[in-house]
Amino acid sequence: MVKTIHDAVQITDYIHTRNRVVLAPMTLSVCQPGGYVSQDDIDFYARRAGQVGMVITGSAYVHAQGQAFRDSFSVAEDDKIEGLSRLAHAIKEKGALAILQIYHGGRMVPPVLIEGKPVAPSAIIGSHGNVVEPRSLKHLEVDEILQAFLDATRRAIKAGFDGVELHGANTYLIQQFLSPHSNRRQDKWGGSLNNRMRFAKTLVKQVKKLVKEEADRPFLVGYRFSPEEIEDPGIELWDSLQLIEQLIAMGVDYLHLSLSHVFRPSLRNPEAPEPIIHSVIKKINGRVPLIAVGGVQTSQDVEEILAEDIPLFSVGKAMLLDPDWPIKVSQGREYDIITRYRDELQEELKLPTAFVNSLRDYLEGNQ
Repeated sequence: MVKTIHDAVQITDYIHTRNRVVLAPMTLSVCQPGGYVSQDDIDFYARRAGQVGMVITGSAYVHAQGQAFRDSFSVAEDDKIEGLSRLAHAIKEKGALAILQIYHGGRMVPPVLIEGKPVAPSAIIGSHGNVVEPRSLKHLEVDEILQAFLDATRRAIKAGFDGVELHGANTYLIQQFLSPHSNRRQDKWGGSLNNRMRFAKTLVKQVKKLVKEEADRPFLVGYRFSPEEIEDPGIELWDSLQLIEQLIAMGVDYLHLSLSHVFRPSLRNPEAPEPIIHSVIKKINGRVPLIAVGGVQTSQDVEEILAEDIPLFSVGKAMLLDPDWPIKVSQGREYDIITRYRDELQEELKLPTAFVNSLRDYLEGNQ
């Protein structure tokens, strides 16, 4: 059967997407103070939800100490449910699945955004970003953060989302537990690879249990991961392949890669004969859907993905600049795709003014 961009994709027995395109999670930083959903947020996502099969929101912090972006979504308190509900409804009304990405920034939290020091598995400073040396989490605090993720999932269910995506990528807290660079613990949460995987495994297991017990409808639990780190010591592809096996065993509904390009070679082993995603595809072996990401902009990019055993792919910048990108690609109208921002397009694209002003060079193609 010939694969197309508009094929429906079955994620679980009860949930499917209407096509293969996923709106990649992007943090706009246009929430109202305190992490409340703004009308700008709703307008942005509603404008793009009409053309994709799934929308994954920008990351929502599950705990006040976990906020890594100014004016970003919070799902840390019950009073956020009302705004998140309006957001979920706006997305679903356009026919897309609405997924709330949830995270804790850990040691990547800028200290200016929180009270006290950032927290992490161990008191090891990150190698990039506006960071300081974090405070090592106490044993009971690890349990409290796991509970914060569970409470966030409960709020996402109440708000009407179709699922949550656990953000285990981009060097945030879930990944920090897996990483031998950020996790130097000697208790059950650190040391061996099995112990460093324990946080992610426990989280998926507990979230799946909560969903089974409390969700009144089918509800997805996805997991995003970065397959490697450049730090030494750092996560290697082999580590991530073992994690994939464990996450599937824990019942994760889909996996979402975080890569700069879909077919990027290994960062740690640039001489490797094949791109990282090929090893991931082989490991998953069709047991759960995979979402690929990275540099998807043209119909040729889509054809290359469809030629592989990759059911879904997420699109970031191309969908920022043109919410109608999927239909234009499928109709061969690439000449009609908006590739550079212009101020006269702002209302049509529903790009918030604050977001445009902070990323103007990027959106205008000057970087």
